Amino acid sequence: MQAFGNVATAPVRKETKSSGKGYYEFRMCESQRGTDSDPTWYTVRVMKDADPGVGKGDFLKVTGKLKTDFYLSREGKPTGTLLVIAFEAAKIAKPATRSASTEASQEA
Repeated sequence: MQAFGNVATAPVRKETKSSGKGYYEFRMCESQRGTDSDPTWYTVRVMKDADPGVGKGDFLKVTGKLKTDFYLSREGKPTGTLLVIAFEAAKIAKPATRSASTEASQEA
């Protein structure tokens, strides 16, 4: 699956319990253009022990396997999250806005 969205938390390095291999995890918000009153939130795990080089607010394309992760909350209630086991998390540059002076010079 592919998801496009903004990084909501700084990536944190973690290690698997079984093998001790490192990976990075962060939250990402995917939403539609304009105002979205119900965005989709994902926990993204980049399964590489190299800093993914992304920060809070960056716009990303994440490619990986979508899973659901169910657990008990601190209050003891069952809850869950959408989890992307990612093999790619790439920054996408937002298109630069064109200024009026640039547009005027290109029309001449």
